[in-house]
Amino acid sequence: MASEHRLEAEVLTPEGEVFRGELFQLSTRTSVGEVGIRARHAPMVARLVPHELRLHVSENASDTIRYAQGEGWLEVFANRARVLIAEAIPPENLDAAELRERLKDAEQRLAEAEQGTAAYEQAVRDKRRAEAFIEIAERR
Repeated sequence: MASEHRLEAEVLTPEGEVFRGELFQLSTRTSVGEVGIRARHAPMVARLVPHELRLHVSENASDTIRYAQGEGWLEVFANRARVLIAEAIPPENLDAAELRERLKDAEQRLAEAEQGTAAYEQAVRDKRRAEAFIEIAERR
């Protein structure tokens, strides 16, 4: 069990477990804004959007594990945080040029799709993912 100032966390994708262990803090973005989770955080469930997932192993900034996260969910309960996301990619594995191509493709599909359709909504999600991942790739 996590110590008084630590939080148990796990990050899961459809491919399997990405992380399991104790953290000082977990930081990410939900559909309503940025969130930081520390020990004894109030229970919550939140929808996650493509953004950078930061796992702060300690208070030292150099002890932070970073991922580009896809859409998903965050559950916090009983001093545990569970992150269920479509993907978790280390920033060094992102290819900014490929992401720019994906962004162009999503923008083209968005322009061609009728608003309110499933194709339009998928293009919006793909565009947001590409934009978020490009930002992460260019920051590393």
